[in-house]
Amino acid sequence: MEKIQAQITPLLGYLSDNLILQALLIFLLSGILAWILDRIVMASLAKVIRKLSATSDAQILQLIRRPIFKSVILLGLASATALLNLDAGWKQIIFSLLATIALIIWTGFFIRLCSLLLTQMAANNTRYPWLHFKTLPLFENIAYIVIIVISVYYIFSAWKIDMTAWLASAGIVGIAVGFAAKDTLANLFSGVFILADAPYKIGDFVVLDGGERGEVTKIGLRSTRLLTRDDVEVTVPNSVMGNTKIINESGGPHEKYRIRVRVGVAYGSDIDLVREILLNVASKVEDVCKDPEPRVRLRQFGPSSLDFELLCWVDQPVLQGRILDRLNCAVYKQFRAQGVEIPYAKQDVYIKEMPKLPGVE
Repeated sequence: MEKIQAQITPLLGYLSDNLILQALLIFLLSGILAWILDRIVMASLAKVIRKLSATSDAQILQLIRRPIFKSVILLGLASATALLNLDAGWKQIIFSLLATIALIIWTGFFIRLCSLLLTQMAANNTRYPWLHFKTLPLFENIAYIVIIVISVYYIFSAWKIDMTAWLASAGIVGIAVGFAAKDTLANLFSGVFILADAPYKIGDFVVLDGGERGEVTKIGLRSTRLLTRDDVEVTVPNSVMGNTKIINESGGPHEKYRIRVRVGVAYGSDIDLVREILLNVASKVEDVCKDPEPRVRLRQFGPSSLDFELLCWVDQPVLQGRILDRLNCAVYKQFRAQGVEIPYAKQDVYIKEMPKLPGVE
């Protein structure tokens, strides 16, 4: 700034010796320069970028136009202030005020820029799997906090306020808070890792080590909420979710879920007929996937039955109970119609000898 001022001052001396007039002239020139940059240079760049179909670049250019325009005006005001014969204290106040306004303007720009870039990254799940629209608010908030903290630091520096004592106090307070709220912080950090790593997402059906099974309805920074099939909401701290085995029934390459219909038939039954009945039942029940195809397996020779298993898939884990009920009912009806016996466990008791009662021959 001082170098630019030293080069401009001799030129202004040729025009007028009045400092106020020189200051007004600098302010006017800064306004003209800002208008040229905004209306000619930036507008031309925007047209070129639109022709190249660079949507993201055009959005960034649109964001930066106003901060540049306002910054040039502020530089003109600062240069004009430096020319005036003002008291050093007043000049420092004006310069600090202009610097604060500039920092606020650019803070807003960087916040909008981060939001734009993070949104575009979240749309590209293949390249950035850890960033998606579910975790986007978390990363946006972290970016906002970092930008605002840096901006506040430089605003204090512009007003010549020593931040050393503030930083030391913040460190001591941070240590105290860390010890007092270690469980809360554990849940907080676990929530951050869960959102970043995404072992499950909202809408997934998960099974916990304790046997709880339900749909994930909310992933917060402190806890995760599940809605069970009994419409009971279960709130689990994120520190527990981050350190336990979780079965994600909706995970994998697709959301399809395999269900098993276990049924036993009597020994001597026609196993080919049993297999045909089970496959026909699976093909006629709605919501059973055609791909992968249903299949039947003879699993074992049980104590009193031949144990078969019908394997088929449904589109979502939530359909498991409903489709399993339909399949069981249809299998039972078809077995009765075709004369296939479903045995039940029974025991035969043989009395080898009746005990003799006293006094009875």
